[in-house]
Amino acid sequence: MTLLANPHADDVDGWVRDHLLEVSCDSEVGRSRRFEGTQAAADAALAGLDIAGYARRRNEVLPVPARGATGLSPYIRHGLLTLPQVSLAATSGPAKDRQKFRDELMWQEYARHVYARLGRRTRRGLRFEPVVDSDRADDPWERSMACMAASVDELEQDGWLVNQSRMWMASQWTVRHGADWREGEDRFFAHLVDGSRAANRLGWQWTIGAGTGKPYGFSRWQVEKRAPELCDRCTHRDGCPVEQWPPERTLPPVHDDGSLSTDPDPDATAGPIDVRSTGTPEAVWLTAESLGDGDPALAAHADLPVVFVFDDPLLRRLRLSSKRLVFLADRLAELATTRVVEVHLGDPLVVLGDRPLATTFAPVPGARRLRSQLDVVELHPWPWLVRPNAGAIGSFSAWRRSR
Repeated sequence: MTLLANPHADDVDGWVRDHLLEVSCDSEVGRSRRFEGTQAAADAALAGLDIAGYARRRNEVLPVPARGATGLSPYIRHGLLTLPQVSLAATSGPAKDRQKFRDELMWQEYARHVYARLGRRTRRGLRFEPVVDSDRADDPWERSMACMAASVDELEQDGWLVNQSRMWMASQWTVRHGADWREGEDRFFAHLVDGSRAANRLGWQWTIGAGTGKPYGFSRWQVEKRAPELCDRCTHRDGCPVEQWPPERTLPPVHDDGSLSTDPDPDATAGPIDVRSTGTPEAVWLTAESLGDGDPALAAHADLPVVFVFDDPLLRRLRLSSKRLVFLADRLAELATTRVVEVHLGDPLVVLGDRPLATTFAPVPGARRLRSQLDVVELHPWPWLVRPNAGAIGSFSAWRRSR
């Protein structure tokens, strides 16, 4: 394990190059063209939230000024903003826009509930399993198609996409090309600064039909509707490979083990309702799920050092883009200006050892595994928008009914 010097705001990119580049998928450090991973940037984005026209424009792709997507997702994903906080901020604009925006926040919450309950079970289809029927060596995201070239470029340069572009890419990967959806989802996860196994994986599942049995049929029609300039400049404009709807297919159902219908231990899935204390902490352990100033454990212990661990074994397996690591380092550099911060690279179980810790419950399997083996003497509740219960999660509508 290695205790690293704290990143400094003046040279975060250089810090990532010196300490983390070798565990990334890049040969050079990249930074998102759009997002800075600081609380200041998150707060500014929330202060500028304008959802007027959101219901009509949230799926617009190009031109960029026509987009209605808010771009808050990277900050929500890493806990710089919470879903309850963002929901409360959505007070302006027409009622239909407020409702649609809050519906999308609820979808994010639903994704977290599914992942918190099922964990790695989400690595296979929830209800149906897409068939892998391609052994082609070419990239499913064929860049000679302007819609794919623009989407891949934005993914790799910004680490972010509007939802419509994500659906196009997932459908092209699996529904059109027949490639394994898990590999495409992993590639998304490597680059998206808002990448989470909860929202990212559930989005893929919905698009390719693993949740409904009805794949999303990406075709030229959607591109011409949402980004007409792409078709106008595409080399395939007179012979588009996605001109027609893809052929319909029946997906095989997966074995139902009952976990979509009920949760035998919803309290374990949801975490504590109140602070659970068994001792006196010596440090606050922050995770990538909750890095904001409002993190409950962080806010409760202004006098304690803060510890963040870049999980070396995990990062070497995931091979994330360096822009994701830069986003995290931005926040750590900012936090180090107001708090005593320790940044480590190593195995969290070794780094944290028997040190008495305060931390905030994170609804992901990796954090649950680590908490069970560490000396967490003070566990703070996760800021749910809707607390998980034992009800059905097989679909968004079933989940909403079960609340």
